[in-house]
Amino acid sequence: MMLDSDERLEDLQCGDLKIIQNKNLYTFTSDSVILANFVKLKAKENAVEIGGGSGVVSILVSAKNKFNSIKIFEIQKELQQICEKNLKLNNLQDKIELIKDDIKNYKKYLDACEVVYSNPPYFKVSDTNENMVKKIAKQEVMLSLDDFVKISSKILKFGGRFYCTYPSERACELIVKCNEHNLQIKKIFFTENGKGIVNLVVVEAVKGGKFGVKVLPNLVTNKSDGEFLEELKTKKFLQ
Repeated sequence: MMLDSDERLEDLQCGDLKIIQNKNLYTFTSDSVILANFVKLKAKENAVEIGGGSGVVSILVSAKNKFNSIKIFEIQKELQQICEKNLKLNNLQDKIELIKDDIKNYKKYLDACEVVYSNPPYFKVSDTNENMVKKIAKQEVMLSLDDFVKISSKILKFGGRFYCTYPSERACELIVKCNEHNLQIKKIFFTENGKGIVNLVVVEAVKGGKFGVKVLPNLVTNKSDGEFLEELKTKKFLQ
């Protein structure tokens, strides 16, 4: 497959999976790997990813789980093109469907499903020098936290599972919104960078679930010198 001048090919270190990234657009981080390792699917379940970007999360999820179908919603044309390339590169275009539309239009494309997962745009809107593709991928320009959680809940069947990552400093906001929209958090853990600084909160919630949450140990993602822990790329942790 031919790469554009700004694109690079990377090994996902999971089977033979590869990923194309564009240095001028939003590229995935350890957040995506952590989320993909936490998501659980069953053979007959249908899943939706909100804001798929390059497709990396769903590609990894598909390698680690049996499933019936996965649909990726991606609103940005530039990221849609990269996601299409990556699905074809990994021979997943017949197993994972890319929907080129706003998740707010989900009713046109799907019925209720068992699983929703996302590494969403989780920063509040602010003035930055980033290009608009990066800004939309990272900030609540097109999708607020309230809309994100509300739509996720509406997509899910009763008893369906919701997985997401969010900045640790906004953990309370996420928990409040989950409660407001009938998503009871059942598992939660935080990530830290090897120097004791907590960065992310990662949750599994159940639509209509009972109260009671399992707090998992913090996940250390880096060595004390800042180097990324390579085993996170392949280890199916916290299951």
